[in-house]
Amino acid sequence: MKAIVLREYGGPEVLRLEDVAQPDPAAGEVLIQVHAVSVNRTLDLQVREDGGGYGGTLPLVMGVDPSGIVAAAGQCVEGLHEGDRVTAFALVPCGKCANCAAGRRQACTSYGLLGVHLWGGYAEYVVVPAINCTVIPDSVSFAAASVFSRHFPTAYSELRKGDLQSGEWAFILGASGGLASCLLQAAKEAGARVIAGASSEERVQAALSLGADFGINYSREDLLLEVLRLTDGRGADVVFDNIGKPGLWSQALACLATGGRLVTAGAHGGGMVTLDVKRLYQKQLQVTSGLGLEKREDIAHSLELAAQGRYRALIDRVLPLKEAAAAHALVAENRTLGKVILDPTLG
Repeated sequence: MKAIVLREYGGPEVLRLEDVAQPDPAAGEVLIQVHAVSVNRTLDLQVREDGGGYGGTLPLVMGVDPSGIVAAAGQCVEGLHEGDRVTAFALVPCGKCANCAAGRRQACTSYGLLGVHLWGGYAEYVVVPAINCTVIPDSVSFAAASVFSRHFPTAYSELRKGDLQSGEWAFILGASGGLASCLLQAAKEAGARVIAGASSEERVQAALSLGADFGINYSREDLLLEVLRLTDGRGADVVFDNIGKPGLWSQALACLATGGRLVTAGAHGGGMVTLDVKRLYQKQLQVTSGLGLEKREDIAHSLELAAQGRYRALIDRVLPLKEAAAAHALVAENRTLGKVILDPTLG
């Protein structure tokens, strides 16, 4: 089969299409013919550049969120059959820790990640544990399913960590990005009033089209003044900053109401920020990671809402697998609005 094999770290040029052996599913696994896999900044571009600090080993086939058709099933697989349309949850339980041994695989303490520790979806076929698969409704595209399986578990985890309640104000930075665009829709489903922040008018409009109540172009407008104006001087109850850019971070913290929570799950804007500790304790603020409360069931829930027309994936373009290097360059240069998808079935 054809696959993009990472044999050395570096720029997009290290992504090369190769012929490799097609894997066979073991007991409890399924073989998926990949029809879509997304290109991500953190778990693709950073891994390709230097490993991203995740402890993976080379050679590696990246791709954390493959979607496609079940081509074969190993022994002991129940509920999935050849021809089923499925998408994969990236977190693969180890099968060895105490929780896995007790049958609580979703509470595994030693997960591996598809495309990071295990060979992923930058290939015509990939083997995935059946327990990681979710059936895709017929009306939802493979490309959308990959976006949802990648981002909605994290989005819902962020909502849980931020304890976002119906009627509260949520301020989401980078709101047209892959994770933030899903977070925006999940926050609206939770009944929050959502302010979307983005770096251009086009991106603000994209966020508004997904249901945001208000939008702020932070390349032209004062974030703090606009958030205070929209919230009648109160500030946001929860700010979601998945960028980690120093200048934006300080403004985001300043936008919080007394008792507010800042939730973060990304750092592609740099990640090294300063913290106004005096403001933190005087305003009784909380700053927390958004990771840790992801659930595979979040994928099925988001796909069901997509089938109902209530959720939508922002997709910039779909490219053949052989154009993986070009896809990485596009994402790195921030020249896209929405996700870039690779489809190994395209010529």
